Amino acid sequence: MKDFKEISAQISQRLRKEELDYSLLDRHIRFLESLSVVQNSFVSIFDLATMEHAYLSPNFADLLGWDPAKIISPDNEYINSRMHPDDLVHLDDVSWQFFELVLRGDAAWHEQMKFIKLIMDYRTLGKSGDYVRVIEQHKLLELDRNGNAWLSMSVIDLSPDQDLNSLCRYRLVNTQSGELYYFPSAESMTEQKLSYREKEILQLLAKGLISKQIADKLFISVNTVNTHRQRIIEKLNVSNTAEAVQYAGRLGLI
Repeated sequence: MKDFKEISAQISQRLRKEELDYSLLDRHIRFLESLSVVQNSFVSIFDLATMEHAYLSPNFADLLGWDPAKIISPDNEYINSRMHPDDLVHLDDVSWQFFELVLRGDAAWHEQMKFIKLIMDYRTLGKSGDYVRVIEQHKLLELDRNGNAWLSMSVIDLSPDQDLNSLCRYRLVNTQSGELYYFPSAESMTEQKLSYREKEILQLLAKGLISKQIADKLFISVNTVNTHRQRIIEKLNVSNTAEAVQYAGRLGLI
């Protein structure tokens, strides 16, 4: 993940530490500690005023075998080293854009953001030293008295779906309305937008059609189809069209 220190300049202009009510943080910690005896989720609270973890539930080593002392390092090097390298580059962009989304706007915007949760499903090293799939839910927990983002909470669980061949997945959910959103936008995750024809070909590839069938259906040559397939691979920065279909479907491109 990107170093949260990189955005501290933005936040320090908004948050006044002397005005923050840390009794709210203490209340959240007491509640989370009472829950820790009945759940196996790992929970953390990040303080955007100090740019440090304010709370880490004690079961993190039991859940994933991670070193709690290294987790709190501000450079995130230890956490990054545990992530699956194919997932890390995407999670880096997603987490960064989520915090930019949280931090932008006024107090009314931040109040609405309290209902938005980022859900990420990715691969990371577990207790055995092998990769496991986890689900992380991230949301804004508290605002300061001026409506600025202050405390954020993360909850990590082992995923019931231990598919270790698929890339990471992520969505935004509105906890108030239940609506799901693709995130980040397709434009922000690719250097170029796919053309209408490329999206059309991706749709047909997703249905299992081969180049000859696609060419016949779209009244174009097989060579043209294969040229589009190569451009799709390059634009989405994947290895083959099977990965392109999976990646584009996850981002809502098709």
